[in-house]
Amino acid sequence: MSLSVGDEAPGFVLDGIDGATGRRGIYELESYRGGPVVVVFYPADNSAVCTAQLAAYTAGISSFDSLGAQVLAISPQSLDKHAAFAGVNGGFAFPLLSDPGKAVGREWGNLGLLDLYRRSTFVLDAEGIITYSHRYIGPGLAFKGVDELAAAVAEAAAR
Repeated sequence: MSLSVGDEAPGFVLDGIDGATGRRGIYELESYRGGPVVVVFYPADNSAVCTAQLAAYTAGISSFDSLGAQVLAISPQSLDKHAAFAGVNGGFAFPLLSDPGKAVGREWGNLGLLDLYRRSTFVLDAEGIITYSHRYIGPGLAFKGVDELAAAVAEAAAR
């Protein structure tokens, strides 16, 4: 399945950690309805690009907060690995969710070669409709910056 702008985002319920405190919990996409959501799929904890991406989004969290947007970051690593990753990096300003069986990544069309997660970013409006979508096809050695994503969130919030 490949999701596109205008599609309703598939729901999910995933275990995760609060990126700032390490507190474990269950995160359900549906619970964020009513405001914009940025869903970030990233390949791996502790990789250079993923670390830079999540650190950049943490540094720019006020851009998302000012628009009432929730950021959710998803990868296939375990909660223990997420907690260690967040701890080593001084925490992240949003939850890190675990998709170890890659079911959510598969449903959202984010698995690439060798069934590996591709770096992908989606913005959802208050009703859960995808208003922005970007998937890296190749190795994903870059990521979409805060300014571009905040602009997409502002557009989604204005709908």
